[in-house]
Amino acid sequence: MGDREKPGLVAGFQEHYGDLLRFLIWRTGDADHAADVAQDTYFRLAAIQESEKPIGNLRAYILRVARNLSIDRLRRDKWLVSAETVATEVAAVTDDAVSPDEALLSKERLRLLDEALQALPAKPREALLLHRLGGLSQAEIAARLGVSESMVTKYVAQAMKHCRTWRQRLDSERS
Repeated sequence: MGDREKPGLVAGFQEHYGDLLRFLIWRTGDADHAADVAQDTYFRLAAIQESEKPIGNLRAYILRVARNLSIDRLRRDKWLVSAETVATEVAAVTDDAVSPDEALLSKERLRLLDEALQALPAKPREALLLHRLGGLSQAEIAARLGVSESMVTKYVAQAMKHCRTWRQRLDSERS
């Protein structure tokens, strides 16, 4: 069954590609994002090992895989702290072309960001920094911190929420 299952999934993907793409565009609201998730879905389906149990509704199965991958991608995207924020502030502090007032404002923003990070408990702060600045995977972070990968996910989510709150506060103070 394994040899027939894999081509069946890939053939099913090709057969239902139009439905899949429409579903993903509706779900994500972005055609480019939907195309990326569709590609991820193809690779996931092509990599599936043989199964003892045949898939009853191939279209539903493919859409479910795509739905799960779109959720994973959205979660991953939410993790992204704007590294551009830090880079912009640092550049403004060190750029001679920036006015002294703007440089002072950037130094203040960096100070506030540092305060926000320091206000976090140690493990969530370290997990966020290892993820965003160190580029480490969840598994690598988990090994370093001595926790499970799911705990790393929770730590990073906690730190991200904290940083988003900081950013919103900063934006509201500027207004």
